[in-house]
Amino acid sequence: MVVCYPSLMASTYTVFFLLSISFTCGGAHPQHMQCSHPISLGSSLLIPSSWPSPSRQFAFGFYPEGNGFMVGIWLVGIDNKITVVWTANRDDPPVTSNATTLDLTKSGKLLLKTDEQGKEKPISISTTSDSASFACMFDSGNFALYNKSDSIIWETFRYPTDTILKGQILPFGGQLFSSASETNHSTGRFRLKMQYDGNLVLEPANTVEDASEVYWESSTGGESRNLLVLKDAGLLQIINSTSVSVKNFTSLDSNNSKTIYRATLDVDGVFRLYSHAFDETTGKLKASETQWSALEDKDICEVNGFCGFNSFCTLNDDKPYCACLPGTDFVDAIHKSLGRVRNFTEEGRCGGGKDNITTTLNMMWINDIPFTYEHTSTKEECLRSCLEDCNCEAALFIPNLYSQKNCRRYKLPLRYVRRDTSMDTVAFFKVGKRSWNETIPVKPPVIVFKSKKVIVQILVLILAFTAFSCLGLGISGVYMFKIRVLRYKRLKESEILGLTKGLTLNLFSYDELRRATNGFKDELGKGSFGTVYKGALYKGKKLVAVKRLEKLVEEGEREFRAEMQAIGRTHHKNLVQLIGYCAEGSKRLLVYEYMSNGSLADVLFKGVRRPDWDERVRIALDVARGILYLHEECKAPIIHCDIKPSNILMDDFWTAKISDFGLAKLLMPDQTRTFTMVRGTRGYLAPEWQKNTPISVKADVYSYGMVLLEIVCCRRNMDVNASIPEEIVLSTWVYKCFVARELEKIVGSDEVDKRTLENMVKVGLWCIQDEPFLRPSMKSVVLMLEGITDISVPPCPTNIPCKLSLCKENSISILM
Repeated sequence: MVVCYPSLMASTYTVFFLLSISFTCGGAHPQHMQCSHPISLGSSLLIPSSWPSPSRQFAFGFYPEGNGFMVGIWLVGIDNKITVVWTANRDDPPVTSNATTLDLTKSGKLLLKTDEQGKEKPISISTTSDSASFACMFDSGNFALYNKSDSIIWETFRYPTDTILKGQILPFGGQLFSSASETNHSTGRFRLKMQYDGNLVLEPANTVEDASEVYWESSTGGESRNLLVLKDAGLLQIINSTSVSVKNFTSLDSNNSKTIYRATLDVDGVFRLYSHAFDETTGKLKASETQWSALEDKDICEVNGFCGFNSFCTLNDDKPYCACLPGTDFVDAIHKSLGRVRNFTEEGRCGGGKDNITTTLNMMWINDIPFTYEHTSTKEECLRSCLEDCNCEAALFIPNLYSQKNCRRYKLPLRYVRRDTSMDTVAFFKVGKRSWNETIPVKPPVIVFKSKKVIVQILVLILAFTAFSCLGLGISGVYMFKIRVLRYKRLKESEILGLTKGLTLNLFSYDELRRATNGFKDELGKGSFGTVYKGALYKGKKLVAVKRLEKLVEEGEREFRAEMQAIGRTHHKNLVQLIGYCAEGSKRLLVYEYMSNGSLADVLFKGVRRPDWDERVRIALDVARGILYLHEECKAPIIHCDIKPSNILMDDFWTAKISDFGLAKLLMPDQTRTFTMVRGTRGYLAPEWQKNTPISVKADVYSYGMVLLEIVCCRRNMDVNASIPEEIVLSTWVYKCFVARELEKIVGSDEVDKRTLENMVKVGLWCIQDEPFLRPSMKSVVLMLEGITDISVPPCPTNIPCKLSLCKENSISILM
């Protein structure tokens, strides 16, 4: 029977590909002979009847929902309940009329007739002009319509709702949407999508596709035409266009061939794989068991939008609980995840003293754009600015923010609110104030006791209550003290971990870093400044890179700490962040954020595939912006002195970041891997290093020019194994190709934008000019790469043997 088909969103290529792998997924294409119980034309269903599969484990027809019925497919016989796996026209209201029928008409259409007036709603919309000759309900849970040639013209496997079944495929571009609730199977708030870049992601359904909205991903991006497959024996995996497994989420289970598997995007936004074992004794399916969960190692509160607008998720006894933000109430007290609305009106608020402010600590929200930024010295000033602003409904004060816009004012609703003790933030929420004409409660009547016995009993009760209260307060005080001590220890651990996100540098002991790196065993690499080791802080939850500096200048501890603080104040998305350092005696170690995807040298020269053209353009701009920050945007300009691909690292999202900046002055004069008295690496050194002339930021510009040409060509600046002698030196070869208008040679068969290619080559040739004054500033480089500034034809660099006539004719015209 059929178990694998593409969706309507797939291309023609995908259709043939999926048909070709249908044998591996679950057998040959279904024919009439394989349908043991065909449903003939003219058949009809009345509420609440259905067409069962041969094993009677699946059924297609009417199932109850709310006060009516919906058309769908469900698993039967599980604790006398139904488990819905597919719903037709899921966002339509349930039908309630007793005259409603589901008809497989004589004309070969599957129609829902809703009332006595004969209104019709199509269930199947075929992609062909063929009419159905019969229908079939399979034990796989698939319902299909066949034409006269015994070929499928429509099936439910092509149009999944929130579930894929054993043998079913979610193609590239395909999506699953969660249900609104356990009892309402209309479209819910979460989406699972197999993106066109090959990455499987979970995100809120009502958002545009943006990486910041994703709360879980399969990390299989980069390969197009990936598919999600639920195979027999419960193997849930992603395969590529050649049917090769890209990632397995589960393993094969061959214990029970009668077990039914389903992968469902549940109403809480979590994608899970369930199994339903067959009970041989009762002949029915057992209750479901969870085999795998997309968030099995995460907190469910990390699901974006789990609690809806104006609320935040917390854990109560390891169970999620949605709490209201101050000044809001639940939209639906029963379904608390639907969000909150403000519980006071705007009437008379502005200027009338009708508002109060509630303060909450350690809170942050993302993906909400404030309508106003401003800088305030204290949180009190931020509070006052919100209270005086009629449009402000919430404000967030972030101390020590580098951008200086540390007071942000917002309007409701707020989306993904988080609460975490590691966040050093203060949130202010505007709440309503009671009016002065509220009714004053009447004092209760005074009761007088005259009996001495009653008075004695009351005194004894009061004394007993007081004694027990004192005892309870004492015990509570002890526990509160212990809780505060434990919380203080956790805060100290968080501070040591550096969760302040780079706002301050942490001072580590040598023993701490030795333990974090397991005795400096996991070596990541060596460079001009020392050896780098992989480490983990905070009980292994935060990966870091620990650099052990070698042959430092003999300077005092105070000078070293001052230099570290200067480097630590640099903060840019294209610079590797310094988290902390160690200075004990002669031991000098630096702790950086961990870069999971290696260096640019690995990407360009050792990668399995070359970066595509758009990736190269983005990487070139990332590096240029990082150097621009060092040269012009720091408090004190920093000359890197050793710009090269191995000093440019790639983070989890393949963003290029510059490392080892600001460290050249810490090295002893003879510390270099290639030259004596020279900072840098052969092939990237500016000519002035050899001329004993003062070094400026233009030395970094030269090095960047060489790196830019390497990014364009995806090869090193010197290749002694080149097949043609003129291609050995990259700069010489590029210039000759540029003059001859044959730039396509340097990129081979890669698909590139020719205008962008020519501009990048021009910029690279300008940067490697022999005279520093001819090289552009990094600001000009960024403007030229962004296409904002025109680029004139560069002269022949003097370090290139130039015998071409064009070399003498070039004019020097560039924004310096």
